Amino acid sequence: MTELPDRVVGDARTSNFGWNLLTDLTDIGDRMAGSTGERRGAERVVEAFEAAGLRNAGLDEFEIPGWWRGESSLSVSEAVERRHEHSHEVIALPGTPSGEATAPLVDIGDGTDEEFAAAGDALEGAIAMASSRTPESHDRWIHRMEKYVAAAERGAVGFVFRNHIKGALPPTGEIGYHNRPGPIPAVGVSKEVGDRLSRLTAAAKKGDGVAGGVGDGVAGGVGDGVAGGVGDERPTVSLDVDCRNEPTTSVNAVAEVGPDTDEAVYLTAHVDAHDVSDGANDNGAGSALVAEVGRLLAMVEDDLDTRVRLVTFGSEEIGLWGAYHAAETTPREAIACVVNLDGACSSRNLRVGTNGFDGMRSTFETVADAFDAPLMTGETISPHGDQWAFVQEGIPAVMVSTTSDQSGRGWGHTHADTLDKLDSRDLGEVATLVAASVYRFATGEIEATHRSRESIRDAIDEGYVEELKTGGRWPYEE
Repeated sequence: MTELPDRVVGDARTSNFGWNLLTDLTDIGDRMAGSTGERRGAERVVEAFEAAGLRNAGLDEFEIPGWWRGESSLSVSEAVERRHEHSHEVIALPGTPSGEATAPLVDIGDGTDEEFAAAGDALEGAIAMASSRTPESHDRWIHRMEKYVAAAERGAVGFVFRNHIKGALPPTGEIGYHNRPGPIPAVGVSKEVGDRLSRLTAAAKKGDGVAGGVGDGVAGGVGDGVAGGVGDERPTVSLDVDCRNEPTTSVNAVAEVGPDTDEAVYLTAHVDAHDVSDGANDNGAGSALVAEVGRLLAMVEDDLDTRVRLVTFGSEEIGLWGAYHAAETTPREAIACVVNLDGACSSRNLRVGTNGFDGMRSTFETVADAFDAPLMTGETISPHGDQWAFVQEGIPAVMVSTTSDQSGRGWGHTHADTLDKLDSRDLGEVATLVAASVYRFATGEIEATHRSRESIRDAIDEGYVEELKTGGRWPYEE
């Protein structure tokens, strides 16, 4: 195996190129799919591609179902009287329709199948609330869309998605995917607002009231204004969501490095981010890394035996539209393998989701050993991330991220996904490891074998099969 030259490794660890690009992307602000900010972000990536000496840099446009945020509110009555209308408390979830709903609140915990079953008929005509948490005992991550759809199918008239991370403000995230818009209004709320709603619901269910010292310090007439007993009255919640669902366009930023071969190694990320934050780790960092690794590979372009195609996709957050566009407009045999970067700067400890492509895992393991770097791997075929658009076709593709001590998404999909959470040294280390891995894929024989679509289909976990069908993304004929 060919190793990345020391001069390139040294440059990766001392250059500010990637960090400067990341800073510029976060300063753009709103890069929501289909927005002016998303296109500005893609244009800035193209500028970086050109500055790095890459060829054929430009934009590739495609159509998407757009969504624009308006104002949202959540009001509580019965046990207490509260109105939440500020973005640090409540925000609409992309893919939701506009609408209003007033109904009793039913807390379904983490939104597992067992908790939905236990709720029984109580969800009919109610507003359902589920946490962003997936229990550690669960065998796979439960996507918010699954919780939303399960609530709607059981007769809920509204959906509240509460953060399980304190201080991280309300979570956002797509709930419609390829079945936009969803059937009922949906909002995200902060952990603090969600905890209060959960506490009031639990108190009403037990009929034991809310009094001094309970929850967040509520006592007769203090704080929330809860005094005496709540009895068996469930809190009534009113949702009011204003938004717009209309067709629009998005863009992929593309460039190339290396020889003009028919087959290419793809290095990808997504440039879009949810409009409530700067999208620093998710996924400004991934876009910056693609450009930085492209710059490093340009330094050793003559060594490459296979063309490397660099793409930062648009519209990942609302259904992988940019990745699907690339996969559908590129001959399958023209893609040797895909290395997709998403959320890859929360630390310098890599995690590679291999989707069962053992040859690609082996390359990352070899690189990690060479640099004495920690590496986690997972074999599960996952539909989360742009690599899925290629995996579903049997094309070798992995998802590269970094590990952290935070639960779930951590700061991701919240207002708090900002540049100050990241470290330029982590970006440099990840760039080194990814560049070394892609360099190996593009020099000599690529240890990644294509699989049949049928073999991928048959290996997908039943839970993910259900999720893909629920979101309108199941790609296989029944």
